[in-house]
Amino acid sequence: MREIVNYITEYFKRLDGSVFIACTLLAATLIFLNFHFCLDDKIGALSSIGASFFYRYQISLTAFALPYVFYFILTGKNYFKSPLIFLLIFLSPAIFSWKMEMGTELPLSNDVNWDYYLNQVAYWPIRLIVMSSMLFIIWRLNYKDESFFGLTVKNFKWKPYLLMLLIMVPLIAVASTQPDFLRMYPKLRDVDAVLYNVQYKWFYHLLHELSYGSDFISVELFFRGFLILGFIKVVGKDAILPMACFYCTIHFGKPLGECISSYFGGMILGIVVYNTRSIIGGLMVHLGIAWLMELGGFIGNSFI
Repeated sequence: MREIVNYITEYFKRLDGSVFIACTLLAATLIFLNFHFCLDDKIGALSSIGASFFYRYQISLTAFALPYVFYFILTGKNYFKSPLIFLLIFLSPAIFSWKMEMGTELPLSNDVNWDYYLNQVAYWPIRLIVMSSMLFIIWRLNYKDESFFGLTVKNFKWKPYLLMLLIMVPLIAVASTQPDFLRMYPKLRDVDAVLYNVQYKWFYHLLHELSYGSDFISVELFFRGFLILGFIKVVGKDAILPMACFYCTIHFGKPLGECISSYFGGMILGIVVYNTRSIIGGLMVHLGIAWLMELGGFIGNSFI
């Protein structure tokens, strides 16, 4: 744990304060606009996938590209002159926006309840496969001499991440008493109603939670793997703040506290990946938090 604290301390010692303030104000402005005008709800209500993709792309591009503009204006660092980085700055929001909006509903069963359940379980793995395939192509073309965007256990130490998870337990416990948190979690509630007459319900619950967990593999691979390790050869540690701003925007449909904390949490995970060159620790923490939130939501709702 001391090693991780040193990573974070060293990063903030070297971080340009004006860029940090500008990026934090950007994240705060985007959060305010979303929650004040219910942007995520309005985008989600659009009937056209193309329109939803367009608006999500605009928000994501703003959050991701503007920090690189701040670096240019405030420090004189012009990362846009790198053809690869220039392309990836505009391509990255498109990849994740498509992951969020792509249609994947399939005719998996003639029974309405089972069809709903199976499509819910297939939802996250399909997106993981599609997005990972896109990233794999980029990796093969530009980074094939390195690990696949941090999917490596080389020099991995699990104990600091376990401690980070333990620190999160009381915070999640407090969150589990809040109405907005309990309206969102557990995700399992979305499918539990259609499993009312099923034997071995625990198995189908487990399958859903494993499917839900696969989404965090795609998130870590994209944000900490691709947006950090795919950029550091050119931009170094300056890849962290743009990633954190972008990462914050994918939490716009979540409770306000979770959305705000995602900006700072994204920074911390980015700092760790920048120093370790592995996303395994961040994945361990992210999955642990996700499943603890599921548990917290289940316990919290049981008292209502």
